[in-house]
Amino acid sequence: MRLLEVILFLMLFAAALGWVARHFRFPYPIALVIGGGALGLVPQLPQLPFDPQFILVLVLPPILYQAALLTSWRDFKANIGPISLLAIGLVIATTLAVGGILKFLVPDIPWAAAFVLGAIVSPPDAVAATAILSRLNIPRRVVTVLEGESLVNDASGLVLYKFAVAAVLTGAFSLLDASIEFAGVATGGVVIGTLMGLLFVFIHRHLGDTFIEVLTSLLVPYIAYIIAESLHTSGVLAVVAAGLVRGRYAPEIVSADMRIMARAAWNLLVFLLNSLVFILIGIQLSGIAGRLEGYTPWQLFLYGTLISAVAILVRFAWIYLATYLPRLLSGRVRRRSPAPPEAEVFIMSWCGMRGIVSVAAALALPLTQDDGAAFPQRDLIIFLTFVVIAATLVLQGLTLAPLIRQLRVGADWSGQEEEQHAKMALTKVAIAAIGELAAKEKIPEALAERIRAEFAEKVTLAIPVGEVLHAGADPAKLLRRAAIAAERRELIRIWRENQISDDVLHHLEEDLDYQESRL
Repeated sequence: MRLLEVILFLMLFAAALGWVARHFRFPYPIALVIGGGALGLVPQLPQLPFDPQFILVLVLPPILYQAALLTSWRDFKANIGPISLLAIGLVIATTLAVGGILKFLVPDIPWAAAFVLGAIVSPPDAVAATAILSRLNIPRRVVTVLEGESLVNDASGLVLYKFAVAAVLTGAFSLLDASIEFAGVATGGVVIGTLMGLLFVFIHRHLGDTFIEVLTSLLVPYIAYIIAESLHTSGVLAVVAAGLVRGRYAPEIVSADMRIMARAAWNLLVFLLNSLVFILIGIQLSGIAGRLEGYTPWQLFLYGTLISAVAILVRFAWIYLATYLPRLLSGRVRRRSPAPPEAEVFIMSWCGMRGIVSVAAALALPLTQDDGAAFPQRDLIIFLTFVVIAATLVLQGLTLAPLIRQLRVGADWSGQEEEQHAKMALTKVAIAAIGELAAKEKIPEALAERIRAEFAEKVTLAIPVGEVLHAGADPAKLLRRAAIAAERRELIRIWRENQISDDVLHHLEEDLDYQESRL
């Protein structure tokens, strides 16, 4: 009963933090990290025992899968160059730089353990950044690169984390062997994830029940992750690949009711997982602080400040060099791809907030090595991880919007233009479908004209209940259903032909889902 009371209190605490974030209009991960830090200051806080590896399996698959589902494949391919530079090159550079500075500050820590911290804090989380950028109408290429980076860098960072932890546990490391194993693990994970994605697309077509469809969608990332890990490949890459594949087919195989229910279920699950890990690390901090007696508060403050600064500055250096150095050295590159405005480069450099993936990876650190000895400097690594997350989320997250306004980053209206184009195309096919069904079912022309006007102007009209053709058939509903079905087919067609982005697809798809559910 005592444990249940603690869990209920923590859930209420998380809900209160979520309300605070919504009320003051800033991303909820910022409220969670502040609340988690506050929990760490509570004396004699009850500890919740948990298996470190279980946290990784519980939290990561759905977080990565949801991000992959919502990734725009068209925009991802169009920006694969800058995304790769950030998601792979920058992750490696950050791992090496943070590991190097930690080894310099704490000479007794093994190199492998130092690189564990580097791998943990190497992948930024785009949730907080994109939540702010989406409200300010930032150029789409900036948001696309950040979202693509967040998707891939989680995978690359966690793969490096896995190898660094293995090196600590075994005490042996070979760069050649690790490189070969990395290629095999990555390739195997992508193949398994792709096959799992296709399998569940096939299964989904034959379910036909909304609740079972939603439950199945929640199981996919866990099944893909566990199968890939059991075959000694990358579970993280398997989840990402499965999400990308299923997201590509989702508009055609998912019903409106299922999409509405799944949207709510996924948002709730992701919020609960975020709350869980930030609360857990807050609880852990109270015990960790007591075990770091070998370090003075001044040393811990210095270590946290320096490592956070390195993580931020490496991103600035990498992005500026990757943006301007190739154009400085090659005239052909300058002509083919002009440099983006400097304000956009600065904003992308400032969007380095760390989040839930880093927290989960830190909490998942093993307690002991293979020989039974304690994992070297585990408490210090977890503490410094939290400091980096707090510093980047609070400092960068809260200053991002004012910086964007101060730098006057240009607005991007291409999304609105695409949406307007899509709405015109959908209205055209809806009006045509109403006419075809009205002629086929001999529905009164006056009623058909009123429904056509409703879809042309997007105005809901009250249709008299008595206007029916025969018992059980409502011609207004028939016309609306036919129009919505035609709109949905046209929306998928223009999306498949790359006339609109995935963001526009999801926005209009959601509108059609709610229209259909009301019928």
